[in-house]
Amino acid sequence: MQVTENLDVDVEARRWSCHHCGADLGAAEANYKQGCLVAARDPEEIWQPHVQEEVTFSYNRDWCRLVEFYCPGCGWLIEVEVLPPGHPITHDIELDLDGLAAGGRGADPGVTR
Repeated sequence: MQVTENLDVDVEARRWSCHHCGADLGAAEANYKQGCLVAARDPEEIWQPHVQEEVTFSYNRDWCRLVEFYCPGCGWLIEVEVLPPGHPITHDIELDLDGLAAGGRGADPGVTR
């Protein structure tokens, strides 16, 4: 079952996988991000300051980091988070796997995002 444009879940096997190559990303009860390759980037690598002033209209590297999650199989970008430095990785999707298994595709998937 496709959960996001880049993330699938096998309800019977209770496993996350990459939508593009099928690489296993771990137990569906856990955070799929634990199965991904992770890159924390300085936001100025992507959003260059537009002006050389105190306010640059770019993200401040002292206030946030871009945390990218990649498929370990094909390298596809699965998810991106903008987090304060030192903030733990978020657990953004939890599924009612028992409900999905009992109700099939027609049931409310119980996705929390």
